Amino acid sequence: MSKVSVVLIEDHDLSRIGLCAALRQYEDVEVIDNAANGNDGLQKVKTHQPDVALVDIGLPDIDGIEVTQKLKQYQGTNPDFKTKVLMLTMHSSEDSVMAAFAAGADSYSLKDVSMDNLVQAIRNTHEGNAWIDPAIARIVLKQVQANKTVANSASISPVTDDTQAITAVAEEYQQLIETYPLTDRELEVLELIVAGCSNADISAKLYITVGTVKTHVCHILNKLCADDRTQAAVRALRAGLVK
Repeated sequence: MSKVSVVLIEDHDLSRIGLCAALRQYEDVEVIDNAANGNDGLQKVKTHQPDVALVDIGLPDIDGIEVTQKLKQYQGTNPDFKTKVLMLTMHSSEDSVMAAFAAGADSYSLKDVSMDNLVQAIRNTHEGNAWIDPAIARIVLKQVQANKTVANSASISPVTDDTQAITAVAEEYQQLIETYPLTDRELEVLELIVAGCSNADISAKLYITVGTVKTHVCHILNKLCADDRTQAAVRALRAGLVK
């Protein structure tokens, strides 16, 4: 069985040691190295090129946001570099969540996630399916609704010294939206997906059958070229589809 290789970047010794030990209990995950700060972690990821870099947002030198940005920049000039980034964020800090989302990581998870869910997030991320914790999706949705900002490129612009803001619609998503526009009902379903609602929840809120919900979800996934609901939620948030 092929294992998913991981480099963990976490500055708290107990958390790092505990995570490494816990992840080693899963047969399909291999922690090949770890680092206690951003610069060291950045170099180890470039050296080992793991399947997934598990990056804590709060690091003592360069934080997880900058680590992620540098890895994405490195990937842009090194097409053979395939490492995906799973960002660990804190639910209590809205600014940190927004910055993590804007940094361009492949997936986003809360730090207090269960080990089984974290491992599932690692697996999904490795397979190319974005993972976004529903709590994080709700925070991003709240910010998008508050700002009502729709921009035209995939850039990230500074807001303060400590935060980044989403100011963009990725070009490929914009093309999808223009080519395959979502209906009003599909947008309603999409907003509830982003809010973390199940098909049964959506059915109850919109007064439609679960079968109808499944049909709408299928159409949404097809139009957004998304593999699953999580990936659809990420694309919806990044594209400003949900108002």
